[in-house]
Amino acid sequence: MGLKYGAKQTHSHKLGSGSFSGGVSARWVTVFCIVSFCFGVIFINRFGISSVRIKSDEATSTFNKQKLLNPIIDCDNKDSSIESSTDILSQVSHTHDVIMTLDKTISSLETQLASTRSAKRPAINARQKFFFVMGIMTAFSSRKRRESIRETWMPQGKDLLRLEKEKGIIIRFVIGHSATPGGLLDEAIDVEDKQHQDFLRLNHVEGYHELSSKTQIYFSTAAAKWDADFYIKVDDDVHINLGMIGSTLLRHRSKPRVYIGCMKSGPVLAQKGVKYHEPEYWKFGEDGNKYFRHATGQVYAISKDLATFISVNRNILHKYANEDVSLGSWFIGLDVEHIDDRSLCCQTPPDCEWKTQAGNSCAASFDWSCSGICKSVERMKDVHQLCGEGDDAIWHTSF
Repeated sequence: MGLKYGAKQTHSHKLGSGSFSGGVSARWVTVFCIVSFCFGVIFINRFGISSVRIKSDEATSTFNKQKLLNPIIDCDNKDSSIESSTDILSQVSHTHDVIMTLDKTISSLETQLASTRSAKRPAINARQKFFFVMGIMTAFSSRKRRESIRETWMPQGKDLLRLEKEKGIIIRFVIGHSATPGGLLDEAIDVEDKQHQDFLRLNHVEGYHELSSKTQIYFSTAAAKWDADFYIKVDDDVHINLGMIGSTLLRHRSKPRVYIGCMKSGPVLAQKGVKYHEPEYWKFGEDGNKYFRHATGQVYAISKDLATFISVNRNILHKYANEDVSLGSWFIGLDVEHIDDRSLCCQTPPDCEWKTQAGNSCAASFDWSCSGICKSVERMKDVHQLCGEGDDAIWHTSF
């Protein structure tokens, strides 16, 4: 027992002295480990780190590309982004306000400049206000009819100008131009107008079947040329008492939309070839129907608002074959007061003569059978003498 124990101690002592059973010293093993560690560190520094850096740079580049393509919303900085957007909108709004202010300033300066220029120019009178404009519809072939009117109820020369200045009444013969402008017919009217200066020329081609168009253009032209309370249309074979016309209109001067005349509702004529044939008869219902109420075409008056309505809507107002029907149709659906005044359609003597003797002169006289005074050129003077109110009546009538 004692011998074995001593043997074990001897073996342990050999291990502790620093050698392996294979003959390799523990000290050399330690040195070898240290050298291997140092060699590994040098290898990593030379090759491993550069590779890691390259991979790191590639990862960073890829991340940046993804960031550009798919921007990441930083929820933590959301408030700062909103504030930045608000600042931009505020700047845009401020810029807009500045532009608006500059526009107003420029507009104000332009107004002041216009006022300054106007002040340096000669003063121009404001547009004169008139009582009524009377347009006498005439044709190239109606020279004798015009002369019969000039010789009776229509003032001439200085009296025509005086009527405009003192009474606010404009009277003109209304005519367009021929199918060949500048021809003999137009030249004849030019010569006549130079002599009497009592025409209103329209941009209109004359023709019997164009009366609706002529009436429409007349009201549009007259409303643009003269600012009046009323606009009247008269045929050139009708006798007129200007004083009575003025008194009639004066009763309705305060009304905005009035349509004054002898109201009628004649039959719609569907048969071709007859006078006053209506090609669009089917629009008025069954055969035998009558037209809506409208003023007879020999003479009627409309207020300024209605003349303006015609002027503004002339391109869309439908024109029927008969001009008085056309005019009446333009006012259907509007808030218009139709005034049926029978003093505008007295018969010629003895009818109008009896009324004149009774102190109730007619405003207009004609023959229903002729749609005007029958043989007006020969009879106008007689009608004027028997039914006229007197040549001085217009000057003593206050409007």
